[in-house]
Amino acid sequence: MRIRTQIMVSILSGLVSGLVATIVMTMFMMALGDDSPPPTASLWAKYVGDEGPESYMMQGMVLHLLYGIGAGVAFAVGVTALGLGVGAGALGTSLLWAVVFALGLTVVGAIFWMRVVLAMEPEPGMVGMFALFHFVYGLVLGAMMTYVPL
Repeated sequence: MRIRTQIMVSILSGLVSGLVATIVMTMFMMALGDDSPPPTASLWAKYVGDEGPESYMMQGMVLHLLYGIGAGVAFAVGVTALGLGVGAGALGTSLLWAVVFALGLTVVGAIFWMRVVLAMEPEPGMVGMFALFHFVYGLVLGAMMTYVPL
């Protein structure tokens, strides 16, 4: 019973933390980005729509929000299962593991999603901004994990 409760609390923590981290990341994207459609809009255009990615900005943003929330849940459940010492009273550890996780998401996003799934060849500047935005996501995710109980 204790393990099940721990998993449920981790899922809830991940939902909240992933949501807040994605919102903050999105604000950075909107402020510092080049107004081009996010890769998730390209994903929508390629597999669901029949127009270019610029026609699916809203769908792309919703999909990105859902990815960010899901990643927050995966992070929270993963660090809990691995006993990595993330949570209340462990700001440094929480930030470290969340940033490592977010940079891992950057690598997966830039290599697998963009190059393999979307057949895109991202410019180095785009990959740099992609990494910066995911770094922000990791910082906020780690910070949130210290305030939302695990």
